[in-house]
Amino acid sequence: MAGNSLTGAVDRATDSSWFERVARAGHAVSGLVHLLIAYIIVRLAFGDGGSADQSGALGMFADSTGGRIALWVATVAFAGLALWRFAEAIVGPPPTEPGRGDNDGLEDWVDRGKAFSVGLVFVGFAWTAARFAMGGGTSSGEQNAGLTARLMESGAGKFVVVVAGLVIIGVGGYHVYKGVRRKFLDDLTVAGDRGATVAGVIGYCGKGTVLVGTGVLVLVAVATADPSKASGLDATVKSLSGLPAGQVLMLLAAAGIAAYGVYCYWLTRFARM
Repeated sequence: MAGNSLTGAVDRATDSSWFERVARAGHAVSGLVHLLIAYIIVRLAFGDGGSADQSGALGMFADSTGGRIALWVATVAFAGLALWRFAEAIVGPPPTEPGRGDNDGLEDWVDRGKAFSVGLVFVGFAWTAARFAMGGGTSSGEQNAGLTARLMESGAGKFVVVVAGLVIIGVGGYHVYKGVRRKFLDDLTVAGDRGATVAGVIGYCGKGTVLVGTGVLVLVAVATADPSKASGLDATVKSLSGLPAGQVLMLLAAAGIAAYGVYCYWLTRFARM
């Protein structure tokens, strides 16, 4: 009975138009963050400084009163989208096709697990935005490297870091698969939109490739006992500068992240929710 009551309450909450609008705003803010990260990567490619991750993007707003207000808005939007994904994990994601029933068995639980995982990602985004809004934000890369360093002090910790690296590689690979097979179109209520298709293919493949690189660097950090390599997206992008045609690779990474940011605006309006 308790489970049915919870499911019923969550189902009623997701019928709320204001809740849906706040969650959709989370997609819009996510799009802006990805566009800002792409902008930072372009600057890095031409020799400027910056942190190419969500902390670097959100930190751009932290030095002004208006920026602090924008960060609080971002916090609410990210939190709303996180709660929406958690709701989907409880009641199940919407069907990918009109008139199609809910998934059964293993596929249903996989979809719920993905919704819960995405919810956790947006909790992290909301936390980062709130920290910057309160004036206490720090680099995500530094936090990741510090946590990795502490974990690598023990065998069990190293195992956790390796698992984390493999998970990131898996997530990146799934992004590439989703882009190549155009599975992201199942997330939209609009069909045949060429702009969404182009932005989605480039965005998912580009972001997925960068995520795979991030996961590989986490494994390299363990193998070389160098926690600084596990600094997340920022470390991955900056590592490209040392490769042949590094500037071109960085600009390609920026294009992929920017395309994903643009696709987020189709999600803002047309996401199945």
